[in-house]
This record gives sequence, C-alpha cells and structure tokens, in this order.
Amino acid sequence: MAAPDPTLGEGGAAQTTRQHLDVDRHGMPLPRRPGAPSRVQPRFVEPRPVSAPVDDPDQGSILGGTTAWHRQPQRRQGPNLWRWIQVLFFLAVSGVIVAVIALVGGYIYIASDLPSVDDLEARASQFETARIYDSQNNLLYEVNDPTAGRRTRVPLERISPYLIAATIATEDKNFYSHPGFDPIGIVRAIVQNLEAGDTVSGASTITQQLVRQLVLTPEERLERTNWRKIREIVLAAEIERRYTKREILELFLNENNYGNLAYGIEAAAELYFGKTAAELDLGEAAMLAGLPQAPAVYDVFTNRKGVEGRQLQVLGLMRALSEERGCIPLEIEATPNPVCVEVDEVTVAIATMQTRTFTPPRNDARFPHWVLYVRQQLEAQYGQQLYRDGLNIYTTLDPNLQTLAEQVVAEQIAALQDRNVTNGALVAIDPRTGEIKAMVGSDNYADPVDGQINMALIPRQPGSSIKPFVYALAMEKGWTPATLLWDVPTEFPDGANDPYRPTNYDGLFHGPVLLRGALANSYNVPAVRGIQFTGVRQDGGLVQFMNKFGVTTLTRTDYGLSLGLGAGEVPLLQMTGAYATLAHQGQRVFPISIKRIVDLDGTVVCEQPLSAAEVRTDPPPCQAPPEGWGQPVLSAETAYLITNILSDNAARTPAFGPNSPLALSFPAAVKTGTTNDYRDNLTIGYTPELVTGVWVGNADFTPMAAGTSGVTGAAPIWNLFMETALAGTSSNFVRPGGIVERTICTLSGAEPGANCPPDRQRVELFAQDKLPLPADRDLQQKAYIDPYTNLRQTEACARAYQPDRLFDQQRDIVDVTDEAARKWLTQDPAGQAWAAALGIQPPILWSPPRDCAETDPRPILSIAYPPEGVTLQPGQIEILGTAGATADFAYYEIQYGISHSPEGWGQVLGPNTNPVLGTSRLTQWDASSLPDGPVTVRVIVHAQNGGSAEYRVRFTIERPTATPEPTATITPTPTQTFTPLPTSTMLPTDTPAPTSTSMPTAMPTETVAAPTPELTPLPSATP
Repeated sequence: MAAPDPTLGEGGAAQTTRQHLDVDRHGMPLPRRPGAPSRVQPRFVEPRPVSAPVDDPDQGSILGGTTAWHRQPQRRQGPNLWRWIQVLFFLAVSGVIVAVIALVGGYIYIASDLPSVDDLEARASQFETARIYDSQNNLLYEVNDPTAGRRTRVPLERISPYLIAATIATEDKNFYSHPGFDPIGIVRAIVQNLEAGDTVSGASTITQQLVRQLVLTPEERLERTNWRKIREIVLAAEIERRYTKREILELFLNENNYGNLAYGIEAAAELYFGKTAAELDLGEAAMLAGLPQAPAVYDVFTNRKGVEGRQLQVLGLMRALSEERGCIPLEIEATPNPVCVEVDEVTVAIATMQTRTFTPPRNDARFPHWVLYVRQQLEAQYGQQLYRDGLNIYTTLDPNLQTLAEQVVAEQIAALQDRNVTNGALVAIDPRTGEIKAMVGSDNYADPVDGQINMALIPRQPGSSIKPFVYALAMEKGWTPATLLWDVPTEFPDGANDPYRPTNYDGLFHGPVLLRGALANSYNVPAVRGIQFTGVRQDGGLVQFMNKFGVTTLTRTDYGLSLGLGAGEVPLLQMTGAYATLAHQGQRVFPISIKRIVDLDGTVVCEQPLSAAEVRTDPPPCQAPPEGWGQPVLSAETAYLITNILSDNAARTPAFGPNSPLALSFPAAVKTGTTNDYRDNLTIGYTPELVTGVWVGNADFTPMAAGTSGVTGAAPIWNLFMETALAGTSSNFVRPGGIVERTICTLSGAEPGANCPPDRQRVELFAQDKLPLPADRDLQQKAYIDPYTNLRQTEACARAYQPDRLFDQQRDIVDVTDEAARKWLTQDPAGQAWAAALGIQPPILWSPPRDCAETDPRPILSIAYPPEGVTLQPGQIEILGTAGATADFAYYEIQYGISHSPEGWGQVLGPNTNPVLGTSRLTQWDASSLPDGPVTVRVIVHAQNGGSAEYRVRFTIERPTATPEPTATITPTPTQTFTPLPTSTMLPTDTPAPTSTSMPTAMPTETVAAPTPELTPLPSATP
C-alpha cells in the first residue's frame, strides 16, 4: 500500500495546515526527520531588495529554508515574473514526478503480467516434435529435436571473434551500451514506419530477439501491435537486469536459427563449413551472421545468389562499424579484444566465398521439397518456437496429385536427356481457393548435383508466358481481341542504346495480325508493340501490373521493352499464381500452403481463410493475406477474353499445329514460354478448377539444345498432368455478362466496310464497353480527301476548290498508320505481294489521321484568263490568276493538255516558288503550235507535305478560215468591180483582263462528310 500523502488528512480531505516537503535533486520527496534541517539547496536565487515583499506563501521557505511563512501587507503592482518562473518550475517538477511515477507504475503493471525470464537456459533446451501433414491428414514429416547430434553449446571463448563482431555489426551495434532496448533505434523505427505507412522496421536488439525466441508464445509472435512491442521491451529490460551482456550474447549465438535445422553457431559451422565455430574466418562469419534475419530466404542450397548478396551487406556493416568505432570492441574475456576489418580483407572474403561448394543435408520426408517449403515458411514466422510447442501443421498438398506430378516430371526429364535437359519443376494451384495442390522442385530430389534446389521457387525468365499479361493490360487500356497489329521488321527506340529489333521464334514475320492471333501464336513484335503501348515501369506500366498479381521479383531498374518477351525473372510459383488470377475471373489469388496449425494442447494457433470474407483475428491466419486479396486485378471481361484466346486451338494452329500437346480433351487455356537462349522453358495453363505451371531446363543456367521449345519441353508434362488430374471433372469457362459478339473484317479488325470480302469476315468477342472500330476504319476505303492537306475532306475545306472537280477528290485509301507497316507494304517484297493480292497498287494513299479543319492550310487558286469555254486563236496567250496558299506553300506550276479530259500534260511553267496571291499575270504562253481543238490549262499548287491542289479551265483553239480570191472573168463591162478582203479578227490582247472568277460557296450536299463518331484507338500509338 502506498504511504499516505502528508498533505491529506484522514479520508483524503485537505488539511488547513500546509507542510513543506524536502525533495532530492530529482524532485522526489525525501524521508522526513523531525527537527532535521532541509538538505535541498535552491537551484537558483534571484537577488531581490531586502524591502521587497514576499508574495508567494512558499517564498520564505524557498529562499530562507524555513517552514513558516508570514503574510505581508500586499501592494498593487504589475505581473510578477519571478512568481511565474516559480510556477512553471513547480509544474515542470510535478510533471517529471508524475511521468516517473507513471513509468514506474506502468513498468510494474506490465512486468507483473509477463512470463518469468529467470529460466532462459531451461527454455532453450525444451523441444517437442512438430508434425507436417498433407490435405488428407497423412503425416509427411516429423520435425524432431534439431539439437540431436548436431547442436553443441559452446561458450563465448570458443566462438570466432569474427562471428561475434559480425553479429553485433549486423543485429545490434549498440549492444554493449543499451539497457536491452535501443531508444534511438525505436524513434528511428517509428519515423520509418510512419513514412512507409506500415511496420517496416522494428528496431529489435539482440536481447529483444532473445525474448521472441525463448519467452513469447506463438500467438504473441504473430501479433504486430504496439502492446506486444511494449511487453517485448519490458522483458528485454528484465533480462538485461538479471543477466550479463556476456550471458545474453552467448545464449543468443547458441540459440540462433541459421537455417536447415542448424540451431546454434556450432551446428551452423559444422553444417555449412565442416569446422567448429572457433575456426570461422571473416568470410564464413559474415555469411553465417546474415542468415538469422531470414533463414528461409537466405538458404545457400537454394538461393546462393541471395546469400552472397547478404554476406556482402554484412561485410559492409562490419567495415562501417570498424571505421566508426576504431575497430569493433568485444567483451569476450576480461581484456577486450577488438576486431578490425580492412578493405583488403573484405575483398579476399568475397572472392573466397565464390569458390566454395555446399553440400545440402539429406531429407527423408515423403515429399521433401514441399516439406522444406512449408518448414521454411514456419521458421520465418515462428523461429525456434516451431520446435518447442509440438505443433501439428496441416497443409494444402494433395498427395495423389503430388505423386502424379513427381512421376510425369521425372519421366519427361528422362526423355529429354539427349536435349541437355536435366531438371524440371511443377506447381498446381486451385484458382478458386489459392490452395497449392502439388509442388515438384526437381525431377529427382536425391540427385546430388541439383536435386535439392527447389526450382519452383527460383526466379527464372518466364519467356513468352508473360505475354498474356502484356495484352491484358493493353486491353484494359483500350485494345480489343481485334486490334490490328503489324508483325513486320520494326526498330523500337531504346534511349542511348541501339534500337531494339525483336524477331520471332520461327525467324519469320507474319504481316498484319489481329491481337487474337498475335497472342495465340506468340508473335514477338506485336507483344513489344503492346508493352510500348502500356509502358514498363511508370504508373500503370507492366511492372506495377504484375505486382498486383503477386509477382514481386521484377525489381530491377533497367527493364526495357524486352520485358514484354519475358526478360525479367519470376519464380514458377509466382507465375502460376498470376495465371490463377486469370482463371479466377481476374480476382487476385493468394497461393496458400498451410491450412491450420494446432499446438500440443489442441489449441488452434492459426487457421487459414480461403477467401477474404473469412479473414478474422481469432484465430489469426497462418499466412498473412496480401493487400487486394480477392479484389479485381483486371476486369472479368478482360480476364475472360484472354482466357478465350489462350483456349482457342484454331487461333494457335498456324504456329503450333492442330494437334499439339497444348490441346486437351476439354477446354483449357494455356501459354508456352521459351527464352531466346534456350535456358528456360515453360508451359502454364488452366481450367476453372486447376492451374498448372511447368518449367524445364538446367539449374545451373546451362542452355538446352537449340529448338527445345515449350511444346517439346514443358508442354508434354502439362498435358499429361492436366488430363489425368482433371479426367471427367473439368468444366467450361463462364462467359461474363459484359461480353458481346460483333462481326469484323479480319483484314483490319474493324466492322466490315464495302471493300471487305465476305470470306474475310467473322465473329469476334468484345467487352461491351470496348467494341471494334467502325466500318470507316476498315483497311481499304474510299474517301473524299482534301488534296492540299491530305486530310479527310470537309465542307469548310472544300470551299477552296472548283465544285465540278470534287469527283476527283474521292480516293482509294489504305488505313495504316504504323510507319514500319507502311515501309513493309511499299518496300518489302513480302509486303508488296500481300498488298497486290488485295488489289492495293502503288502509290498508296494512306488514311488521313483526321478531318480537315477550317484552320488548316488552304490553297489560293484561280484562272481569270482565259475564261472557261472561250475560243482563242493560237499565238501568245496571257494566263492571269492566283497561285499560292495560306500556309505550307512549296511551289506552283502551269500545265496544258490536249482535249477537255487530257490523258497527258505538257509543261507551261514551273516549278515557281514565288506565290501569286492576288489576281495577276502568271505567265505568257506561246500557244501558236497548238492544233485546233479543245485544250485544258491547269494551275497546280504544291504543299510542303506533298499534297497539291489544282484549278482548270477548258477552252478551244481555232484558226480563222481564209476566204478564197474570186476568179477574173473577161467580160466587157462598162465599170470594173473591186471585192474587199475579209476583215481581220481582233487579238484577245486588246481585251481588258476579266475579273477573277468567284470561288464556289459550298460543296455539293452529297459530298459533305458526316461527323465521325468517337472511335476505339488503333495501335498507332505504338509504332
């Protein structure tokens, strides 16, 4: 019971007599001794005149050290600064007292509810058998006491100083100076967590880690709450109060989990290096010190590259701490023995590590790769606690499917030995729940070379198996299964590098293809156009899109367009999980391996929900669900369209043939993937009930024999497994309500236009909000084209031309906007032949990108003389008119032709680069050599963009007919008669020049273009 407050009377009522309390230098009350003078000295005394009054009742006690006070007559005066300072000081001291009391009280309250830390040694030796089961409750493996035969407790003196220094530099560089927790580290972790919006840093010391290993229950280890962290800190402080730093460090190093059932540094040194902990050198110590952070991840037998990277981090931390502290101090013996790490030593340690070989331990589990995968997950979550509570772990593995999978993988790899294929892997997932039903990590676990490496978990290049996601993202952004893509030689810009020039697996180019055919046949150039359209790393790009499917390994910063062909590295498990999302109508699927864990007492430690709606906190999930689990990653319509394409055997027949291993006896969507160096070969496919991914290749990245493709390598495994696993149980894919059917022209992907042959028309599927392009976007069209701008003619632009010349403006056009496609059609023999077969002859007029607008450049054209329909005599003819443009003018020329519909033209003038914008003389033409008859003269204005416009007049050349002289008759007459000569015809030069002909005011009604509806964009954005 707390001592009574001397300022309170019985029952807590305040007394009328106020007593003075002596306090120590911390502001805490001192025990009172009757008659003893106060030991507290004032911290400061402000000089004050003797006659100054004492306003504060306690002023006398503070200044004079007495307990009595006397009220002095008060005088009115301004605010007393000294009094406010005293009040603030009193409040500050009171606040400190309250805070100390609260902290002490809180500590006592928390500590009273904590487990004892007095028996850490006893806790360290307690182990109970953990058991792993399959989905049918068959026992797969018993994880017994990992100390048996492999664990030896060693004192700190028998542990390499390098290992101790590496552990301190990596785990807790302030270990020797903090009280069990690191206040500065905690503040730093709080800031980092607030910035990240999640718990990304825990600031755990070595002592706190020991608390989690030996004191906290499995349920508490799963908690990520502030209360658990507070309890952990208090327990760490209690351990530091009762144990020495030497004892804590020794216990920690002998209890640490170094992976592969190596608990304690002595067992780890024996397992990985075949030596004692005392004999570890700098490189070995740095490697082992980095393992406890994530022993399931840093497994040198399955992830050597990751372990080497982690070792490099540890060496860097050791070097930095050595430089910061002037060597790393160690308190191993009575005399400190510091460890100094130099740069040259680090270089030697790294080089030595790269030459080492590591032999994995034997595993007698029934399905060893699966058991190891589950155990690694459990170790990462529970640590050594896994082996203290007799846990029963129930997994999702289907033993029948696992046995089948191991059999078909082994048989196919044996059949591919002559193609230098030595390994294979398989993952099968139920897309409805995310449960992993089978996992084969290698064709033969007993193979001492690479059998223990779980290739289902190793990131490898997925090849073309990533293409469905490229097209899915493009379709989310507006493409459709009928989007026209050009599989032609193309150079894609690649920054400062040489242009990227992708080729196809068969070495050929296939010209114009629709998206359905491009994906089904796995053509490369269209896929690169797709990722160029979607983007790579920016917001909304492919990397971000794949992350939503659960693909987390695309972390490099130098990905380019080749990522669309599978240049990144992704584990088979993650790729199969991504396909499971496609199979689950676009809703995120989370691969699950552990269904339930029960401890020795029958208490359910965790239970895994199979849908986001089932998630609860008691019991918690065994695997933390990812953000967005069960939410749409892409629309159900897009997921279905991709599935429909991947299950379309007719669509993939040009590349794979009609009877490939990709065709099952029931509907199934499937995609292959082969890297261009034949190092990786995949087939991943699915039904609504099961998705299966298969990889074949070599664990050491050795290439397979050239020509080993997804069809010849991985597909036979996929085919046999799926046919057997789903015999009689598979169902059809369900079409969402937002899918509609439309007839398209296969030449363009648009609705059929007038020039689309009937045999080039078929039905295609579309999302109802992303329909095919309209008929006026068909490949071959007739359209009125503004001749000067080469844009689609409109009424506003047509006013610049003669009304009777409008029939010349309707042209045959080809709707191709891709520059590589235009080059292929006009310069490549294959493209020229393809165009000729459709009746497309050069020169090809390409479809305009838009309608002509009133603000676009206009020709200024007229012929004022000669006028239309006049008859002229041959000779000098002055041509008057205009020849220019509002913009884009290049030059003009004048030509003539014999007849009013000439088949050829002769040159009168040009080219002339000086425009004539007002009616004036254009040229003086000598027409004396022209024969009589109809003649046409035209003025042509040429634009800088290659367009041109003309103005014509038609007239007639006619020479005058001479009148014959009369024949003389000798007849006597009285008078001689004189016949006058015919009167000469006046030349037109004496006639004043006529005014210029007025321009037509409107285009004929039947030629006015209708407003163009809003169109679905072509892949022209991806040249």
